[in-house]
Amino acid sequence: MPTNNRTDHFTRRGFISWGARAAATLGVLGRSNAAEAVRAPSGKLDTIASDLLPIKEKIALEEHFSIPETVDSSYAAHRGADVLRLIAEIGPDRIAEMDRGGVETCIISLVAPGIQGIPSASQAINVSRHANDYLAENIAKYPKRLKGFAALPLQDPQAASQELTRCIKELGFCGALVNGFSQIGEADTAVYYDLPQYRPFWATVEQLGVPLYLHPREPLPTRRQAYEGHQWLVSSAWGLGAETSIHALRLMGSGLFDEYPKLRVILGHLGECVPFGIWRVDHRIVKTGVRPQAKLPISRYLRENFYITTSGNFRTQALTDVITEVGADRVLYSVDYPFEDMGDAAEWFDHAPIAESDRVKIAFGNARQVFRL
Repeated sequence: MPTNNRTDHFTRRGFISWGARAAATLGVLGRSNAAEAVRAPSGKLDTIASDLLPIKEKIALEEHFSIPETVDSSYAAHRGADVLRLIAEIGPDRIAEMDRGGVETCIISLVAPGIQGIPSASQAINVSRHANDYLAENIAKYPKRLKGFAALPLQDPQAASQELTRCIKELGFCGALVNGFSQIGEADTAVYYDLPQYRPFWATVEQLGVPLYLHPREPLPTRRQAYEGHQWLVSSAWGLGAETSIHALRLMGSGLFDEYPKLRVILGHLGECVPFGIWRVDHRIVKTGVRPQAKLPISRYLRENFYITTSGNFRTQALTDVITEVGADRVLYSVDYPFEDMGDAAEWFDHAPIAESDRVKIAFGNARQVFRL
Protein backbone atom coordinates (compact mmCIF):
# COMPACT_ATOMS: atom_id res chain seq x y z
CA MET A 1 0.00 0.00 0.00
CA PRO A 2 1.58 3.34 -0.97
CA THR A 3 2.08 5.94 1.70
CA ASN A 4 0.08 9.14 1.69
CA ASN A 5 1.81 12.00 -0.10
CA ARG A 6 1.28 14.26 2.89
CA THR A 7 4.30 14.10 5.17
CA ASP A 8 2.32 14.45 8.38
CA HIS A 9 0.21 11.29 7.90
CA PHE A 10 0.98 7.57 7.74
CA THR A 11 -0.64 4.46 6.41
CA ARG A 12 -1.25 1.72 8.98
CA ARG A 13 1.69 -0.30 7.66
CA GLY A 14 3.97 2.73 7.67
CA PHE A 15 2.94 3.66 11.21
CA ILE A 16 3.50 0.16 12.54
CA SER A 17 6.92 0.07 10.89
CA TRP A 18 7.79 3.41 12.45
CA GLY A 19 6.41 2.27 15.79
CA ALA A 20 8.54 -0.87 15.74
CA ARG A 21 11.66 1.17 15.13
CA ALA A 22 10.72 3.62 17.88
CA ALA A 23 10.02 0.80 20.31
CA ALA A 24 13.37 -0.78 19.57
CA THR A 25 15.08 2.53 20.27
CA LEU A 26 13.11 3.68 23.29
CA GLY A 27 11.98 0.37 24.81
CA VAL A 28 8.44 -0.93 24.89
CA LEU A 29 6.22 0.67 27.52
CA GLY A 30 4.04 -1.67 29.56
CA ARG A 31 1.16 0.81 29.27
CA SER A 32 0.17 3.21 26.59
CA ASN A 33 -1.33 6.66 27.07
CA ALA A 34 -3.06 7.94 23.99
CA ALA A 35 -2.14 11.54 24.75
CA GLU A 36 1.54 10.59 24.84
CA ALA A 37 1.95 7.57 22.58
CA VAL A 38 0.23 8.70 19.39
CA ARG A 39 2.93 11.10 18.33
CA ALA A 40 4.37 10.76 14.83
CA PRO A 41 7.84 12.10 13.96
CA SER A 42 6.12 15.26 12.70
CA GLY A 43 5.11 15.95 16.32
CA LYS A 44 1.39 16.06 15.51
CA LEU A 45 -1.13 14.30 17.71
CA ASP A 46 -4.42 12.58 16.88
CA THR A 47 -4.15 13.20 13.12
CA ILE A 48 -2.99 9.67 12.38
CA ALA A 49 -6.27 7.85 12.97
CA SER A 50 -8.30 9.92 10.48
CA ASP A 51 -6.49 8.50 7.43
CA LEU A 52 -6.30 4.87 8.56
CA LEU A 53 -8.29 2.19 6.82
CA PRO A 54 -10.76 0.31 9.08
CA ILE A 55 -9.39 -2.80 10.72
CA LYS A 56 -11.07 -5.79 9.10
CA GLU A 57 -9.65 -8.45 11.42
CA LYS A 58 -11.44 -7.56 14.64
CA ILE A 59 -12.34 -10.29 17.10
CA ALA A 60 -15.51 -9.56 19.10
CA LEU A 61 -16.46 -11.55 22.18
CA GLU A 62 -19.57 -10.18 23.86
CA GLU A 63 -21.98 -11.09 21.09
CA HIS A 64 -25.16 -12.94 21.95
CA PHE A 65 -27.63 -15.54 20.75
CA SER A 66 -30.86 -16.94 22.14
CA ILE A 67 -32.71 -20.23 22.39
CA PRO A 68 -36.49 -20.66 22.76
CA GLU A 69 -36.16 -22.04 26.31
CA THR A 70 -34.73 -18.80 27.71
CA VAL A 71 -35.55 -16.02 25.24
CA ASP A 72 -38.81 -14.97 26.91
CA SER A 73 -36.99 -14.23 30.17
CA SER A 74 -33.95 -12.71 28.45
CA TYR A 75 -32.88 -9.10 28.05
CA ALA A 76 -33.89 -9.36 24.39
CA ALA A 77 -37.54 -10.09 25.21
CA HIS A 78 -38.60 -6.45 25.55
CA ARG A 79 -36.27 -4.89 22.98
CA GLY A 80 -38.59 -5.26 20.02
CA ALA A 81 -38.99 -7.56 17.06
CA ASP A 82 -35.75 -6.51 15.36
CA VAL A 83 -33.57 -7.45 18.33
CA LEU A 84 -35.42 -10.74 18.78
CA ARG A 85 -34.85 -11.57 15.13
CA LEU A 86 -31.17 -10.66 15.19
CA ILE A 87 -30.37 -12.50 18.40
CA ALA A 88 -32.03 -15.70 17.22
CA GLU A 89 -30.21 -15.76 13.89
CA ILE A 90 -26.80 -17.46 13.70
CA GLY A 91 -26.27 -17.44 9.97
CA PRO A 92 -25.83 -15.22 6.93
CA ASP A 93 -27.43 -12.11 8.44
CA ARG A 94 -25.07 -12.24 11.42
CA ILE A 95 -22.08 -12.80 9.14
CA ALA A 96 -23.16 -9.82 7.05
CA GLU A 97 -23.30 -7.65 10.18
CA MET A 98 -19.84 -8.83 11.15
CA ASP A 99 -18.55 -7.89 7.71
CA ARG A 100 -20.13 -4.44 8.04
CA GLY A 101 -18.29 -3.91 11.31
CA GLY A 102 -14.96 -5.31 10.17
CA VAL A 103 -15.25 -8.29 12.51
CA GLU A 104 -13.42 -11.39 11.36
CA THR A 105 -14.43 -13.62 14.30
CA CYS A 106 -17.22 -13.54 16.88
CA ILE A 107 -17.21 -15.57 20.08
CA ILE A 108 -20.93 -16.04 20.76
CA SER A 109 -22.68 -16.50 24.12
CA LEU A 110 -26.17 -17.11 25.48
CA VAL A 111 -28.01 -13.87 26.23
CA ALA A 112 -28.51 -12.90 29.88
CA PRO A 113 -29.68 -13.97 32.34
CA GLY A 114 -29.67 -17.28 30.53
CA ILE A 115 -28.84 -20.32 32.63
CA GLN A 116 -28.19 -18.18 35.72
CA GLY A 117 -31.89 -17.27 35.85
CA ILE A 118 -33.10 -20.88 36.19
CA PRO A 119 -33.50 -21.72 39.93
CA SER A 120 -33.87 -25.47 39.35
CA ALA A 121 -30.41 -27.03 39.22
CA SER A 122 -31.54 -30.03 37.17
CA GLN A 123 -33.29 -27.80 34.64
CA ALA A 124 -30.25 -25.50 34.47
CA ILE A 125 -28.04 -28.49 33.69
CA ASN A 126 -30.33 -29.72 30.91
CA VAL A 127 -30.86 -26.31 29.31
CA SER A 128 -27.17 -25.42 29.42
CA ARG A 129 -26.25 -28.63 27.64
CA HIS A 130 -28.90 -28.01 25.00
CA ALA A 131 -27.78 -24.39 24.51
CA ASN A 132 -24.16 -25.43 24.09
CA ASP A 133 -24.99 -28.22 21.64
CA TYR A 134 -27.19 -25.84 19.66
CA LEU A 135 -24.43 -23.25 19.52
CA ALA A 136 -21.85 -25.84 18.46
CA GLU A 137 -24.09 -27.01 15.62
CA ASN A 138 -24.43 -23.48 14.29
CA ILE A 139 -20.76 -22.62 14.71
CA ALA A 140 -19.90 -25.68 12.62
CA LYS A 141 -21.56 -23.98 9.63
CA TYR A 142 -19.14 -21.03 9.85
CA PRO A 143 -16.05 -22.46 11.59
CA LYS A 144 -13.72 -19.69 10.43
CA ARG A 145 -16.02 -16.88 11.57
CA LEU A 146 -17.84 -18.08 14.69
CA LYS A 147 -16.63 -19.47 18.02
CA GLY A 148 -18.43 -20.18 21.27
CA PHE A 149 -18.51 -19.47 24.99
CA ALA A 150 -20.03 -22.18 27.17
CA ALA A 151 -23.21 -21.50 29.14
CA LEU A 152 -22.78 -23.09 32.57
CA PRO A 153 -25.18 -24.38 35.26
CA LEU A 154 -23.45 -22.82 38.24
CA GLN A 155 -26.42 -23.78 40.35
CA ASP A 156 -24.36 -26.98 40.67
CA PRO A 157 -20.61 -26.25 40.68
CA GLN A 158 -19.64 -29.84 39.92
CA ALA A 159 -22.02 -30.01 36.97
CA ALA A 160 -20.69 -26.65 35.77
CA SER A 161 -17.15 -28.03 35.86
CA GLN A 162 -18.20 -31.09 33.88
CA GLU A 163 -20.07 -29.03 31.28
CA LEU A 164 -17.17 -26.61 30.87
CA THR A 165 -14.78 -29.51 30.36
CA ARG A 166 -17.09 -31.03 27.75
CA CYS A 167 -17.46 -27.71 25.93
CA ILE A 168 -13.72 -27.13 25.76
CA LYS A 169 -12.54 -30.64 24.98
CA GLU A 170 -15.42 -31.92 22.83
CA LEU A 171 -17.10 -28.85 21.35
CA GLY A 172 -13.99 -26.73 20.91
CA PHE A 173 -15.30 -23.66 22.74
CA CYS A 174 -13.03 -20.78 23.74
CA GLY A 175 -14.06 -20.48 27.39
CA ALA A 176 -17.26 -19.64 29.25
CA LEU A 177 -19.54 -16.66 29.72
CA VAL A 178 -21.51 -16.55 32.96
CA ASN A 179 -24.35 -14.08 33.41
CA GLY A 180 -23.60 -12.90 36.93
CA PHE A 181 -24.95 -14.52 40.09
CA SER A 182 -27.08 -17.67 39.94
CA GLN A 183 -30.54 -18.15 41.39
CA ILE A 184 -30.59 -21.48 43.19
CA GLY A 185 -33.61 -23.33 44.52
CA GLU A 186 -35.85 -20.27 44.74
CA ALA A 187 -36.25 -17.27 42.47
CA ASP A 188 -35.32 -14.83 45.23
CA THR A 189 -31.74 -16.01 45.66
CA ALA A 190 -28.46 -14.55 44.45
CA VAL A 191 -25.38 -16.74 44.83
CA TYR A 192 -21.93 -15.34 43.99
CA TYR A 193 -18.88 -17.27 42.87
CA ASP A 194 -16.41 -16.13 45.50
CA LEU A 195 -18.10 -18.54 47.94
CA PRO A 196 -16.13 -21.62 49.08
CA GLN A 197 -18.30 -24.14 47.21
CA TYR A 198 -17.05 -22.70 43.90
CA ARG A 199 -13.34 -23.28 44.52
CA PRO A 200 -13.35 -26.68 42.72
CA PHE A 201 -15.06 -25.05 39.75
CA TRP A 202 -12.40 -22.35 39.58
CA ALA A 203 -9.73 -25.05 39.80
CA THR A 204 -11.24 -26.59 36.67
CA VAL A 205 -11.23 -23.24 34.87
CA GLU A 206 -7.56 -22.75 35.67
CA GLN A 207 -6.67 -26.31 34.73
CA LEU A 208 -8.37 -25.96 31.35
CA GLY A 209 -6.50 -22.71 30.74
CA VAL A 210 -9.51 -20.79 29.40
CA PRO A 211 -10.97 -17.43 30.44
CA LEU A 212 -14.35 -16.84 32.03
CA TYR A 213 -16.36 -13.80 30.96
CA LEU A 214 -18.31 -12.34 33.90
CA HIS A 215 -21.27 -10.77 32.13
CA PRO A 216 -23.79 -8.47 33.86
CA ARG A 217 -27.31 -9.14 34.98
CA GLU A 218 -29.83 -6.93 36.75
CA PRO A 219 -30.22 -7.02 40.53
CA LEU A 220 -33.25 -9.06 41.56
CA PRO A 221 -36.56 -7.16 42.02
CA THR A 222 -36.42 -7.70 45.79
CA ARG A 223 -32.93 -6.18 45.98
CA ARG A 224 -33.52 -2.85 44.28
CA GLN A 225 -34.25 -0.50 47.16
CA ALA A 226 -31.62 1.94 45.95
CA TYR A 227 -33.36 2.14 42.58
CA GLU A 228 -36.89 2.78 43.82
CA GLY A 229 -38.57 5.47 41.77
CA HIS A 230 -35.77 5.35 39.18
CA GLN A 231 -36.47 2.35 36.98
CA TRP A 232 -34.17 3.72 34.27
CA LEU A 233 -31.20 3.03 36.56
CA VAL A 234 -31.87 -0.69 36.98
CA SER A 235 -30.61 -2.13 33.72
CA SER A 236 -27.82 -1.31 31.29
CA ALA A 237 -27.72 2.41 32.06
CA TRP A 238 -26.24 1.64 35.50
CA GLY A 239 -27.56 -1.33 37.48
CA LEU A 240 -25.96 -4.09 35.40
CA GLY A 241 -22.52 -2.55 35.69
CA ALA A 242 -22.88 -1.81 39.41
CA GLU A 243 -23.96 -5.41 40.08
CA THR A 244 -21.06 -6.84 38.08
CA SER A 245 -18.45 -4.52 39.58
CA ILE A 246 -19.36 -5.73 43.07
CA HIS A 247 -19.20 -9.36 41.93
CA ALA A 248 -15.77 -8.77 40.38
CA LEU A 249 -14.47 -7.06 43.51
CA ARG A 250 -15.77 -9.94 45.62
CA LEU A 251 -13.74 -12.34 43.50
CA MET A 252 -10.62 -10.18 43.84
CA GLY A 253 -11.00 -9.71 47.57
CA SER A 254 -11.80 -13.33 48.40
CA GLY A 255 -8.31 -14.71 47.90
CA LEU A 256 -9.44 -16.60 44.80
CA PHE A 257 -6.54 -15.38 42.69
CA ASP A 258 -4.01 -16.13 45.42
CA GLU A 259 -5.18 -19.73 45.31
CA TYR A 260 -5.48 -19.87 41.50
CA PRO A 261 -3.07 -17.24 40.16
CA LYS A 262 -3.44 -18.29 36.52
CA LEU A 263 -7.18 -17.61 36.38
CA ARG A 264 -8.33 -15.14 33.74
CA VAL A 265 -11.64 -13.29 34.05
CA ILE A 266 -13.08 -10.90 31.47
CA LEU A 267 -15.18 -7.81 32.23
CA GLY A 268 -17.15 -5.96 29.57
CA HIS A 269 -18.19 -2.33 29.05
CA LEU A 270 -14.67 -1.03 29.72
CA GLY A 271 -14.51 -2.79 33.07
CA GLU A 272 -17.93 -2.03 34.62
CA CYS A 273 -16.37 1.12 36.18
CA VAL A 274 -13.85 -0.93 38.21
CA PRO A 275 -10.71 0.55 36.55
CA PHE A 276 -11.90 4.09 37.28
CA GLY A 277 -12.29 3.42 41.01
CA ILE A 278 -9.55 0.90 41.68
CA TRP A 279 -7.06 3.37 43.19
CA ARG A 280 -9.60 4.49 45.75
CA VAL A 281 -10.47 0.88 46.58
CA ASP A 282 -6.86 0.17 47.55
CA HIS A 283 -6.46 3.54 49.22
CA ARG A 284 -9.51 3.18 51.46
CA ILE A 285 -8.64 -0.40 52.41
CA VAL A 286 -5.34 0.89 53.78
CA LYS A 287 -6.92 3.92 55.44
CA THR A 288 -9.79 2.08 57.12
CA GLY A 289 -7.87 -1.05 58.02
CA VAL A 290 -10.83 -3.23 57.01
CA ARG A 291 -8.97 -5.69 54.87
CA PRO A 292 -10.21 -8.36 52.47
CA GLN A 293 -8.90 -11.92 52.49
CA ALA A 294 -6.74 -11.22 49.46
CA LYS A 295 -2.99 -11.07 50.07
CA LEU A 296 -2.20 -8.38 47.49
CA PRO A 297 -3.64 -4.95 46.66
CA ILE A 298 -6.89 -5.34 44.75
CA SER A 299 -5.46 -3.45 41.79
CA ARG A 300 -2.86 -6.19 41.30
CA TYR A 301 -5.58 -8.72 40.53
CA LEU A 302 -7.28 -6.32 38.13
CA ARG A 303 -4.04 -5.90 36.19
CA GLU A 304 -2.86 -9.50 36.32
CA ASN A 305 -6.01 -11.67 36.28
CA PHE A 306 -8.56 -9.62 34.36
CA TYR A 307 -9.14 -8.58 30.77
CA ILE A 308 -11.47 -5.74 29.82
CA THR A 309 -13.56 -5.34 26.65
CA THR A 310 -14.94 -2.35 24.81
CA SER A 311 -18.44 -3.84 24.58
CA GLY A 312 -21.18 -1.23 24.51
CA ASN A 313 -18.95 1.57 25.81
CA PHE A 314 -17.72 3.50 22.80
CA ARG A 315 -16.07 6.39 24.63
CA THR A 316 -12.46 7.29 23.85
CA GLN A 317 -11.80 9.08 27.14
CA ALA A 318 -12.91 5.98 29.03
CA LEU A 319 -10.85 3.70 26.80
CA THR A 320 -7.67 5.71 27.29
CA ASP A 321 -8.23 5.65 31.05
CA VAL A 322 -8.53 1.85 30.98
CA ILE A 323 -5.39 1.57 28.83
CA THR A 324 -3.53 3.78 31.29
CA GLU A 325 -4.77 1.79 34.29
CA VAL A 326 -4.31 -1.82 33.12
CA GLY A 327 -2.29 -1.59 29.91
CA ALA A 328 -3.33 -2.10 26.30
CA ASP A 329 -2.36 -5.77 26.49
CA ARG A 330 -5.38 -6.33 28.76
CA VAL A 331 -8.03 -4.75 26.54
CA LEU A 332 -10.14 -6.64 23.98
CA TYR A 333 -12.53 -5.42 21.30
CA SER A 334 -16.24 -6.24 21.59
CA VAL A 335 -19.58 -4.82 20.43
CA ASP A 336 -22.47 -6.28 22.52
CA TYR A 337 -24.46 -7.36 19.46
CA PRO A 338 -27.38 -7.13 18.83
CA PHE A 339 -27.95 -4.61 21.64
CA GLU A 340 -25.31 -2.41 20.03
CA ASP A 341 -24.62 -1.86 16.34
CA MET A 342 -21.58 -3.40 14.64
CA GLY A 343 -21.14 -0.34 12.45
CA ASP A 344 -21.32 2.14 15.34
CA ALA A 345 -18.69 0.21 17.28
CA ALA A 346 -16.35 0.03 14.29
CA GLU A 347 -16.76 3.69 13.35
CA TRP A 348 -15.75 4.74 16.85
CA PHE A 349 -12.93 2.29 17.36
CA ASP A 350 -11.31 2.59 13.93
CA HIS A 351 -10.96 6.35 14.35
CA ALA A 352 -10.35 6.72 18.09
CA PRO A 353 -7.13 8.73 18.64
CA ILE A 354 -5.13 6.00 20.36
CA ALA A 355 -1.72 4.57 19.56
CA GLU A 356 -1.94 2.48 16.42
CA SER A 357 -0.01 -0.34 18.06
CA ASP A 358 -2.65 -0.38 20.81
CA ARG A 359 -5.46 -0.36 18.24
CA VAL A 360 -4.07 -3.49 16.59
CA LYS A 361 -3.62 -5.25 19.94
CA ILE A 362 -7.15 -4.44 21.07
CA ALA A 363 -8.78 -5.21 17.72
CA PHE A 364 -7.42 -8.73 17.39
CA GLY A 365 -3.86 -9.21 18.65
CA ASN A 366 -4.66 -9.74 22.31
CA ALA A 367 -7.64 -12.00 21.59
CA ARG A 368 -5.57 -14.22 19.34
CA GLN A 369 -3.17 -14.79 22.20
CA VAL A 370 -5.83 -15.24 24.89
CA PHE A 371 -7.97 -17.63 22.85
CA ARG A 372 -5.21 -19.18 20.72
CA LEU A 373 -7.05 -18.19 17.54
